[in-house]
Amino acid sequence: MSGQSPSERTAAEAAAWLARLESTGRTEATEAGLRAWLDADASHRGAFEKAMDLWAILPGAAALRDGGESGADPLPRVRGRIGARSLALVASLLIVVLGSGWWLTQQPTGYATAIGEQKVATLEDGTRIALNTDTHLSVRYEEAARNVVMDDGEAMFEVARNPARPFVVTAGNKSITAIGTSFIVRKAGNAVTVTLISGKVRVDTYASPAAARPVQSTMLTPGERFAAAADAAAMVTPVSSEAATAWRRGQVIFNDTPLSAAIAELNRYGGPQIDIADPRLGALTVSGVFATNDTAEFADAVAALHGLNVGRDAGRIRLGR
Repeated sequence: MSGQSPSERTAAEAAAWLARLESTGRTEATEAGLRAWLDADASHRGAFEKAMDLWAILPGAAALRDGGESGADPLPRVRGRIGARSLALVASLLIVVLGSGWWLTQQPTGYATAIGEQKVATLEDGTRIALNTDTHLSVRYEEAARNVVMDDGEAMFEVARNPARPFVVTAGNKSITAIGTSFIVRKAGNAVTVTLISGKVRVDTYASPAAARPVQSTMLTPGERFAAAADAAAMVTPVSSEAATAWRRGQVIFNDTPLSAAIAELNRYGGPQIDIADPRLGALTVSGVFATNDTAEFADAVAALHGLNVGRDAGRIRLGR
């Protein structure tokens, strides 16, 4: 296997184990060897699962199925046999398909959260993605790059370091490239913000999503936030990491934030929506730490701070004089 990349060798080994299991059945020796191989490296289990998925759709493949419930026995249960010659041909095809990266490039994985929901996804290389409320994105791993497309929402990326395989997040006409770092991307309409927690990222701005070369590149250092709409000049400002990651703790931190902006932020998380009776009240400022799941508590605190009245009707909260 000299000359193969590590991923190609892993794919070939996964295909070989699957073919061996099919040809010998579930013997103790075969199962013990496979379990040892699966436990030897974190990438082995993902490669073996892809091999099983492909095995089921390749022409002439044996009918296999996995252990059922998540976390159950990872070894397939053999339901049929094919001849040795056919087995060798199918296994060879499986190795070629897996080694070519076809499966990775053709199978993007989508992740999403509902309003008020948060979740964390761990990718095959150990990268973690924390999705904030009402977020939609897709992940596609290729041989030379790890790609994420952010449709809308907000997510924090804790990227496993791999200089040979850059991690790229595309959000509108912005492309954020990282190697091993922690950062947050938020996309709302055509506005994109990138907040760097640790490491380094480069934010490239393109004239359009289809453009080949960026019109501007910005390097961020920890504690900086890049913010721009698709057709507006970018601004880079300092930001507190504690405030930027507060949503991971179910909180939001305001520091002399206009009331209109604070209300818009809290309304993202669901619950009773807050309205302002007089638009002029939106210029009032608010500071403090508030729970993202309790808009009523926020409204009561703002009313006490600025001498406002709180009205409740049909599941909505209204602030007025």
